[in-house]
This record gives sequence, C-alpha cells and structure tokens, in this order.
Amino acid sequence: MEQTLFITGVIAFIFAKFSKYLQKKQKLETKNSLRIWSFSSLILAGLLTVYIFNFMATNGTSGGISLKHTLLIGFVVIALLFWANNLLKKDRKKLYSVVLDWSETVYFAAFFASVVMFFFIQAFRIPSASMRNTLIEGDNLFVNKITYGFRLPFMKNKLVEFSPVKRGDIIIFRFPAETKEQINCGEPQYGRDFVKRVIGLPGEKIEIKDRQLFINDKLIPQADYEVYIPHITQEPYENIPQEEYQKLWEDRTLEHYQGLSLRDSFGPVIVPEGQYLALGDNRDMSCDSRFWGPVPKENIKGKAWFLHWPLNRMKFIK
Repeated sequence: MEQTLFITGVIAFIFAKFSKYLQKKQKLETKNSLRIWSFSSLILAGLLTVYIFNFMATNGTSGGISLKHTLLIGFVVIALLFWANNLLKKDRKKLYSVVLDWSETVYFAAFFASVVMFFFIQAFRIPSASMRNTLIEGDNLFVNKITYGFRLPFMKNKLVEFSPVKRGDIIIFRFPAETKEQINCGEPQYGRDFVKRVIGLPGEKIEIKDRQLFINDKLIPQADYEVYIPHITQEPYENIPQEEYQKLWEDRTLEHYQGLSLRDSFGPVIVPEGQYLALGDNRDMSCDSRFWGPVPKENIKGKAWFLHWPLNRMKFIK
C-alpha cells in the first residue's frame, strides 16, 4: 500500500509541476491547448483511479480488479469528463485552478502517508480465522514497522536493525511467493500480506507429532493462545526421505505431496538461516509455514502492535 501511495504522489507531483511550468510559459492561454491539458489530466486521473482500485481489489484476494470496481471507475471517469466539460464552457482558468489544487493536495497527502506507512505504522485488517482467538476476523490493527529496524524504499534488507525477531512475535509479512503462478493452500498468494506468530527461529529443528510441537526435540507445552478444533487426523500421503522433505518444504511445494496431513504431523525440518517458521494461533484453520515453507527475514514488514477497532477489543497485542 505504501508503494502505491508513493507512486501516486510522484505522478501527482510531476503533473502539478509540469502544469505550473506550462502556466509560467503561458502555454495554457489558448482554448485548444487547455483542452489538451484538460484531456491529459482526466486520462491521468483515470489511470490513477484504476491503479488504486486494482490494488484494493487484488490486495488480500486471488483475483484481479472486480466488475463492480471497473464499473465504479467508469462512472468516476465519465463524471470527471462531464464536470470538466461544463467548467471548460464557463471558465477555463477555474478548471486549471481546481485540478492543480487537487493535484498538489494529492501529492502532499500521498507522500506524507507513504512515509508514515513505510517507515513507522501501517494499518492492517484481519481477513481470516487463522489467528483466533488472539485476533479475529474483522479486527483492525496497527503494525509497528520500525520495531525490527529501518529500511529504505524498494530495498529488501534493513539499513539499520534495532531488535531481532523473537519467538512468539506476531508478524505481518509479504507472502513468500516469487511468481503469480505459485499455488499454495489452494490458490495463488502472490502479493498478499499475512499475519502469523513466529514459532521457529533460524537453525532450529521443528517438528509436530500428533499435534504436539517439538523444538530441537524438546516438547513445547500447548500455549494459551493455541486453538484446536476436534477433527479426524489424516495420515501423510507418502513417506518422503528427510533430505527431500526439507527441500520440498523450502521450495514451498511440500503440501502438494502431504496435503492436510501437515496439520497434525509435520517435519522435522531445520529453519534456514535468515528465515522463520510461522504458525497461526488457530492451527487447525491456518494456512501457514507447515504448508508453504519458511518466512524470509526481508519479507517481514513489522510486528502487530495495537488493535484499535472494534472498540470493545481495543488492546496492545501480545
């Protein structure tokens, strides 16, 4: 989202500065030139609208822009054309002034919001039941993006690191998919943000046997936040040699061989350096590292910090 806002701000900034340049050079005094400028501004507004709505439609879903969003975009563009045409008949300078004011407002707001969201705090909405009962569907929270370090835009690694990722942290991260064709948990997850709890740290041996968690061969008692729902246990579909099992897990294809049996029987695997194993608190209803592999450090956006809505659930997140 922050990159979308930043790009929006850049486009609006370029448009505003270019418009001021044309005004200074008196290039907008004729009716024809103003018509060309007006048409260009509407095309730009339409592209920005499509870009933003397409992001909203694809962020957290598997499809592209929806029909209702396409219709809404068409309505907005038509309304803008009608509005501009009426203004053009009455007062050409007013049209220029209004559009320029809006473009300056957009780029200032977009730059400010993108800086805040990229470096400090980002809003996030819980989309599924995978973190029940710590976080439930519809919870709105703020993500602390600076707790683990400082990262420059479009850089994978952090420029400065403040604190390490710890076991038990609830993290928000970009799903580790390199292509849109990668299928996990039944559908593409490319570009989505996930929220899970860190369980395995780099270099640790993780195994789940009969729904019990082992870290470095030590049984970890069931934590208060872990939710289990009675169900029929599924046996692994096939026995896989350990070396191949580890590779399939790191390649994010293990679930294609083991299916839902990974819910109750998983591993052992060794968490690679620079990566983490993350599970949902509601493990029986969670698509997590058991199925799609470890979370690279550079994919972690931040730590879940404060639940602000609904008001009756307002709290700092642990």
